[in-house]
Amino acid sequence: MKINRKTVALILLAGAVAVGLAACAPTATTAAVPDARATADLRPAVSGERKYLELPGFGQVAYYADTRGEGRPLVLTPSVNAAASAYEMKPVWDAYVGTRPVYALEWPGFGSSARPDTTYTKELMTRSLNALVAQIGTEVDVVGLSLGSEFAARAALSEPRIRSLALISPSGLGQPRGGTQEANAEDGGRKLYDRLNAVSTPLYAALRTKPSIEFFLSRSFRGPVESGLVAYSLDTSRQPGAKYAPVYFISGQLFTDDAYGELYSKLTIPVIVLYDQDGFVSFDRLQQFTQQDGVRAVRIEGTDGLPQFEKMPEVKAALDAFWAGQR
Repeated sequence: MKINRKTVALILLAGAVAVGLAACAPTATTAAVPDARATADLRPAVSGERKYLELPGFGQVAYYADTRGEGRPLVLTPSVNAAASAYEMKPVWDAYVGTRPVYALEWPGFGSSARPDTTYTKELMTRSLNALVAQIGTEVDVVGLSLGSEFAARAALSEPRIRSLALISPSGLGQPRGGTQEANAEDGGRKLYDRLNAVSTPLYAALRTKPSIEFFLSRSFRGPVESGLVAYSLDTSRQPGAKYAPVYFISGQLFTDDAYGELYSKLTIPVIVLYDQDGFVSFDRLQQFTQQDGVRAVRIEGTDGLPQFEKMPEVKAALDAFWAGQR
């Protein structure tokens, strides 16, 4: 489930409606959540052991690990949205677990990670991925989804142990400051954040309803929305502190204004982009990106932003060929 600036008006309308319902509907907590113990009752998003690393200046960041198998470890990073979690990468996890070491990160403020009332930035998200790579301690391949792809690319520019990137329907390949990927206003999204934060409790109460979650997910599925993803989105969005990070996302502060120029164009490691249609991002500069050495793109036809749920055999075939070409 991904949201861009074109949907903010719809979100604000939903938030306004929710104001009238807030008295009778449960809302996300407004209390600070200092660590991940508040989400300890959240059921695991994927199989494997749920672990935590301590991120200085933030708190605990959760990740899942299954170290069975051989070869270079695989690190999966989900998208960022109102109900993001490692469940978004479950089909990829299930396809590779047991055959190679697999790790799945939960971004700060999402999933089983701590959700304090703090400032969430793209640098914070990137730092959490770098910390996980450092924890693993070896070279890794990273698979990023949507906005998670921008964080993965930023991490790869500073972490030499990230040896390749597989980007599923990545954000940041549209035109800068326009179209479907306008990230920030001139003030970096601060004014929008302030407006959203003022109504964050009823706004998030509206976003985390089942109809809202199903609506946004339906825009990323060509066929029926996967019921397990809906159920887990409902579970994770009801955790204490769940509203804090999404407000930074909706206001655009987690996006990079020109992700292609600042991030993707500077990559020198092998990269594959898996894409087709996507109602939330565009790929205007994908052809330009693929002209770089080591960058390729594979279209997973018949999908709308979450191909791992609808065409995982095709996704796996593309990934396997990509990684085999690096040997």
